[in-house]
Amino acid sequence: MTAPPRRLIWITRAEPAASTSAARLRALGHIPLVLPLLEVRPITTEVPDLTGIGALAFTSANGVRIFAQLSETRALPVFAVGAACAQAARAAGFRQVLSADGDVAALAAGIASRAEEFRGPVLHPAATEPAGDLAGALAQAGVQARTLPIYETAPVTPPAAALDQALKAEAALLYSPKAARQLAVLMRGRQAPALRALCLSKAVAKPLARARIGPRAFAPVPLESALLNLIDRAAPPVAEAS
Repeated sequence: MTAPPRRLIWITRAEPAASTSAARLRALGHIPLVLPLLEVRPITTEVPDLTGIGALAFTSANGVRIFAQLSETRALPVFAVGAACAQAARAAGFRQVLSADGDVAALAAGIASRAEEFRGPVLHPAATEPAGDLAGALAQAGVQARTLPIYETAPVTPPAAALDQALKAEAALLYSPKAARQLAVLMRGRQAPALRALCLSKAVAKPLARARIGPRAFAPVPLESALLNLIDRAAPPVAEAS
């Protein structure tokens, strides 16, 4: 059986998640190029007030990591949006973790289905611009919830030489609309017709509508495994950039 060709893949997500994705790409036989377009910045050092809180909900591993730095509480049940987020919660020491393995809507539905298992509102430690309105979705389902911003993701402008190398990759992995918007900004005055944009969702692909790059594709479900499956679909291999 012929092994799939090795491809140079640009990882645009922020650290430390970028390094995790790079390891997954190496395991698949590809060549990761880590050049984040976003960086994660904590915005508070205050210990969160968890008085009366019945459960925690996380929509990113970054939220888990930063919350765990702010609070020593690990006894509350945790609802995670997906496997990576759930793994981060378990690694941080949370004992009761459930994964929705989907998006914000799936997470809200999963929490609502188990609302009788905890008492008190759900706290959602999140970014200043969270992906989806989890608290709003829970309110519609009759579950009390509030969002607590604890970090932000800020655009990064890579050095020109590093960006030129990244644009020689076969594909760029994009995990958020904010990263896609930053790529669109960086592409002004540039073109990379061979660079495919592989996006975690249709919403992520939208900001790239006018970018002078190659084909866009988005995962059928917002999971990294589905995103990585796009890499070998009907695309010729590209030599590693020097």
